[in-house]
Amino acid sequence: MNQISPLAFVHPEAQLGDNNIIGPFCYIDKNTVIGDNNNLLNSVTIHYGARIGNGNEFFPGASISTKPQDLKFRGEDTCCEIGDNNSIRENVTISRGTASKGTTRVGNHNLLMENMHVAHDCILGNHIIVGNSTKFAGEVEVDDFAIISAGVLCHQFCKIGGYVMIQGGSRFSQDIPPYIIAGKFPTKYMGINLVGLRRRGFTNEQIDTIHNAYRLLYSKGLMKEGIEEVKSKLPLTPEVQYIIDFVSTSQRGIVR
Repeated sequence: MNQISPLAFVHPEAQLGDNNIIGPFCYIDKNTVIGDNNNLLNSVTIHYGARIGNGNEFFPGASISTKPQDLKFRGEDTCCEIGDNNSIRENVTISRGTASKGTTRVGNHNLLMENMHVAHDCILGNHIIVGNSTKFAGEVEVDDFAIISAGVLCHQFCKIGGYVMIQGGSRFSQDIPPYIIAGKFPTKYMGINLVGLRRRGFTNEQIDTIHNAYRLLYSKGLMKEGIEEVKSKLPLTPEVQYIIDFVSTSQRGIVR
């Protein structure tokens, strides 16, 4: 049974699962689907096109599936998908998609801290931590287990690899490859995310292989030459293959 405050508005066409808590001054629009066991604290807004899973917690001021901040948007029928067990803190804004992809997606078990923004058509994976006031422009992709600190500005179409640590206040317009620390100004490669990898259970052998892959990759002036060096001198473990695939398909180039 859902607990809905008499001070909340839930559109008659909204679809709610079971055991949700809808606090005072929340607004849930039509064409929205909310699963089970979600907790919407006061003053949360769920806009048209939201598709929300189970076990999420939304803090005051969160605004989900907002109209895209994109002048090309013409009111097309798009959505915003939120997975399961996410913590979405105060004043977080997540836009719905545009005709480009149609959907903005946030996966499972993510922590999106206060006042951060996820723009239209972004794709966020699982177990991601995003710090206060960080902003993702349109069509940014973030892989699993990334940690993005506070006050980070990410250019549209960038991709952030898994298991990275991006230092607070960074701003960048190139891709951040997996397993690394990125920071300083301009944002650049600062080494392997050693502490993060150990916390996630990577072995010393895996970490050494990742380190060697980047040592070879960055030793060449041309990224293509670096990729060939990695292929010729290292075993193609899943970690190495992930690095190669990420770098070789990068559309914006990677930080160096």
